[in-house]
Amino acid sequence: MLIACETEQRLEIEVYETSAGGNKLTNINEFATAHTNSQIRILPEEKYQRITGFGGSFTEASAHLLNQLSQENRKKIIDAYFSESGARYSLTRTHINSCDFSLKNYSYAPIADDMDLQHFSIEEDLQDIIPFIKQAMKTSKDGFKIVSSPWTAPPWMKDNNDWVGGKLLPKYYDTWALFFAKYIDAYKQQGIDIWGLTVENEPLGNGNNWESMHFTAEEMTAFVQNHLGPKLEAEGKGDIKILGYDQNREHLKHWVDTMFANEASSKYFDGTAIHWYASTFEVFPEALQYAHQKAPEKYLIQTEACVDAEVPKWKDDAWYWRKEATDWGWDWAPEHEKPLHPKYVPVFRYARDIIGCLNNWVDGWIDWNMVLDKQGGPNWFKNWCVAPVIVDPEKDEVYFTPLYYTLAHFSKYIRPGAVRIGFENSDDSLMVTAVKNPDNSIAVVIFNPEETVKHFQLELGEKKVNIKISEMALQTIVIPAVNYKIDQ
Repeated sequence: MLIACETEQRLEIEVYETSAGGNKLTNINEFATAHTNSQIRILPEEKYQRITGFGGSFTEASAHLLNQLSQENRKKIIDAYFSESGARYSLTRTHINSCDFSLKNYSYAPIADDMDLQHFSIEEDLQDIIPFIKQAMKTSKDGFKIVSSPWTAPPWMKDNNDWVGGKLLPKYYDTWALFFAKYIDAYKQQGIDIWGLTVENEPLGNGNNWESMHFTAEEMTAFVQNHLGPKLEAEGKGDIKILGYDQNREHLKHWVDTMFANEASSKYFDGTAIHWYASTFEVFPEALQYAHQKAPEKYLIQTEACVDAEVPKWKDDAWYWRKEATDWGWDWAPEHEKPLHPKYVPVFRYARDIIGCLNNWVDGWIDWNMVLDKQGGPNWFKNWCVAPVIVDPEKDEVYFTPLYYTLAHFSKYIRPGAVRIGFENSDDSLMVTAVKNPDNSIAVVIFNPEETVKHFQLELGEKKVNIKISEMALQTIVIPAVNYKIDQ
């Protein structure tokens, strides 16, 4: 239990703000003393989920671009994501075999009917993804977890013999389970530990556009229960986390009902992975709450998100704060789903979703590509998207978009092992979340989407302080442990 010290009533804090007005994780030292009727009260005794981490993804596209930059700019970007002075990413993702953000289609097992995977090789990753991960590992003081996801099995294992769509043929279920085990071993030989796997990226498909492979919830559960789980267990890899589903939240209820139907079906699943593409603003809190209640001891991790279907705006901070972006659903969503895909503010989309996820039991949140070029690629399908860092490899230039700073508000100050804690917020126009970190500091993240400055009083026990947050801004407030003592 946390008890506020009585000797000093002023709450000592550190405040970092990113705003449409130009702040970029700026340390704010002066606060307005204007009277306010708004309060945010922190309640450390209310405890929720333990945080796994925050971060982004090692893709071939990002790694390929880093290889084209000067060593100085390559280091600058990796430091920005992984160093103590940077965003301190702690949870990451990468792809198994190729994905749309690869330069071409490829598989680690290209030889048809190689049932024992005698020709398995990760050679494709040795020049780009693996060096990227290794440099990040050297840069990160605390280390980070890696979740690996396949977009598809090699075509020869599928009923349509194609990279896109189709299903895994039952006769290859054991071979595909072996594929995961060999991948883990191959990366281990490179000095890289894989923390977790998702069984299949977007098992419901992606419109038959790029690498994909379809599973129903029942098929995926049977594959994990009877093939993947037992295979990893038999090979001494039972500590590798297996996350099911790995797609948008609107279908979450059916998937968790199936995966966690009983002890046998849920035995090898360590949790559920989700994406955000079903809406530019809706968090689907009921679905997230349901998933947690169905399996409260399991992970619930957001494994992919990005500003999709947009070409990045180069060195134009203002665009990332304006309501101009459109996603795939703006053009292609069924008419009844169009309201879920309005024009939106990119920074708002990230801030709103991460806070909303945290407040509904999500314990990890992973962005998609860490680095893309001015076109929003490279991407073999020309599926252009935005990343927090954009580069021009021809001119060796780097642009840190406002999205980089938005993500850092969470990854830098909310550390793995933190516990989300309660709060009371009297201003409904502000979004708030709070955690207690392993070092006993408290981090409070506040998002103000309004076009007016907001004043509020932050309270912890008997201590309090008046704070101002700029219009259209995100703040992380760090409350050092010196503000209270821990009752043993």
